[in-house]
Amino acid sequence: MIGDFYEDKKVLVTGGASFIGSHLVDKLVELGAQVTVVDNLSSGKLENLKNSWNKIKFVKEDLEYATLDRLMEIFKGHEIVFHLAAVHGGRGYIHTHPADICSNFAIDHHVFEASYRADVEKVVFASSACVYPPKLQSEVGSNYLLKEEDSNPFNLKDYLSADIEYGWAKLMGEVQLIAFIKQYGLKGCNVRFVTAYGPRENETHAIIALIYKAFERMDPYVIWGNGEQERDFTYVEDIVEGTLLAAKKVSDGTPINLGTGKRY
Repeated sequence: MIGDFYEDKKVLVTGGASFIGSHLVDKLVELGAQVTVVDNLSSGKLENLKNSWNKIKFVKEDLEYATLDRLMEIFKGHEIVFHLAAVHGGRGYIHTHPADICSNFAIDHHVFEASYRADVEKVVFASSACVYPPKLQSEVGSNYLLKEEDSNPFNLKDYLSADIEYGWAKLMGEVQLIAFIKQYGLKGCNVRFVTAYGPRENETHAIIALIYKAFERMDPYVIWGNGEQERDFTYVEDIVEGTLLAAKKVSDGTPINLGTGKRY
């Protein structure tokens, strides 16, 4: 379904040394894209890029503090920007670092402005299922499947809620991208990742953290909630495939859920 869409495309991946970002980079290289990665390596690792290192350009830069002139140097000449750079971590991290998480408001704005000014054709924003109101996710055993319209960044007159600071930052990232689409004609797509797992996953994320606790024989075994919660887990290569397809087909900022739709 992707075909040769990305062949010879000049693509920039922010946060490309991260867990999901590095898998996206590997796939883009496989599809023949000319890939530039920008990452400050605060959580990403160069080791994650070892499979594609000789075929990409890497730029170490902090997108929160870089000047617009510096960002223009990086962004100029690229056709598509996949924006995955963010301050993030597991549930424990985002609960204990709310002010740090708010840096994402600035990072996202800098990326969108640089993309518009550098004449980038399309920006793909890595959002999250955390944009959904917590009340929709709180009922244990519920059969309700979250729909994109349950958190609609196009309708700013309706009630909106999100899951603590991280969820609000992601939701406002979607709103910002749509604002640039409306005002400047930038093309864009919002993809909502639903609990990715797989190789290179950070040890603070759900599955790896649970496995680590078991290996360490943690007693008592600490969990979030009462142990009856169910969650959708999505393999990282499926997240990448969905992201690439959404980027090919969506240009108006419409949000897309990337998950299995199953509960575990």
